[in-house]
Amino acid sequence: MELNRRDFLKMSGACVGATVAFPFLSDTTIWAAPKEFPLKKKVKETSTICCYCSVGCGAIVNAYEDGIIKIEGNPDHPINEGTLCPKGLAMSQVHQVDGELNPFRLTKPLYRAPNSTDWEEKSWDWMLDTIAQRVKSTRDQNWNAKANRTDAIASLGGGELDNEECYLLAKMNRALGVVYLEHCARL
Repeated sequence: MELNRRDFLKMSGACVGATVAFPFLSDTTIWAAPKEFPLKKKVKETSTICCYCSVGCGAIVNAYEDGIIKIEGNPDHPINEGTLCPKGLAMSQVHQVDGELNPFRLTKPLYRAPNSTDWEEKSWDWMLDTIAQRVKSTRDQNWNAKANRTDAIASLGGGELDNEECYLLAKMNRALGVVYLEHCARL
């Protein structure tokens, strides 16, 4: 028997159709029921906005009562339409790892004195006062009265700053006379 291409396609379609229709025509069901896995804890799904680069991507956070399971892009969000960058996907690692607080996250300020190799914990009050004194002295020592600015201080914003923080940082730097303002998203 010689089989041309047209007859081959007809026979292939008939075989596939019979294979698919056979279980529905027989008396015994050959489909297996899916295995059930009951959840031990309640999972809560919450939609939120990514905190990193101020684009405003939507995210869905799946969490137990005691910790985050995963973060994924929100497909209904008009900005990112379900996609998230690696920083957005790793949002939970800023705060926790495997449901526990991230052991590598700093919660107290560390200070390293000039020419020292060791870091030491300091209080927030001491740290903020020291930073303010050093910024003021650097600004006063390098003030250009003609241009009404200082060239000795620069500001580099980070990817975790949101729009409001970037606005306040820029406003503070302009008030100090800083002209070198930059953000990591532009670099």
